[in-house]
Amino acid sequence: MKAKTKLWFTEDGKPVMGAGKASLLKAIDEERSLRKACEKLGISYKHAWLMLKKMNERLGDPAVVTVRGGKNQGTFLTEVGRKMLAEYETSRQLIKEAVGDETAWENVGFKISARNRLPGKVLEVEKGGLVSKITIEIEPSILTSVVTEEAVEQLDIKPGDRIYAVIKSTEVMVAKRPEPECSEENKPEDKKLKVNKSKEKKPEKKN
Repeated sequence: MKAKTKLWFTEDGKPVMGAGKASLLKAIDEERSLRKACEKLGISYKHAWLMLKKMNERLGDPAVVTVRGGKNQGTFLTEVGRKMLAEYETSRQLIKEAVGDETAWENVGFKISARNRLPGKVLEVEKGGLVSKITIEIEPSILTSVVTEEAVEQLDIKPGDRIYAVIKSTEVMVAKRPEPECSEENKPEDKKLKVNKSKEKKPEKKN
C-alpha cells in the first residue's frame, strides 16, 4: 500500500488548477496546439476549452493565448500560465518527496515514524467554531490546513509563528519545534490535521 496525495491551487477559496488542468497546460506547452494537446490526453476539445475558460475566469488573466495565421500560429502558455505550471510542478514534487522519504526523520534525530517535515510560517489563523483554518507559507507555496480550535489553543498557534507541517501518510501534524522525545506511541492526537491543503496564492515580495 502506498500513500498518495492530491494538490490543487485555489483563488479566493475556489479551485483554479489541479492535476488535470496542470496536465493540459503541460501538453499545450509541448504541442503548441490545443487540438493536439487534447489528442495527446484523450479528452475532447470542448472539455479542454471549458477547463481553460473556467481557469482564466478564476485567475483574472489568461493562462494560454491563441495566435491565428502566420507561421507562428498555435496555442501557447502566457507568462501567467507558465509560472503557475512551474509552481504547481515544484509543489507537487515537494509533497511527493515529503511523503516518500523514509529516512528524513533519522537525519534530524526524530523517533516519530513520519515521512518528512516542512518548515513554514503561519500567515493567518481563521477561527470558526469547532475548527480553524491555518494558512502556512511553505515556500514557494502557501498551504492551508484545517485543524480543531482546541489544537490551535493548546499549541498557541498565531500569525508569525514558525511551525512544522509533519506529513505522515494521509495525516498532517503541526509542531512549533522538533520534539526529540516524541514517539509514535505518545504523540498528541490533537496535533493531527487532515490533509486538506491548497495553494491560494504566492506571497507578494515585501519591498
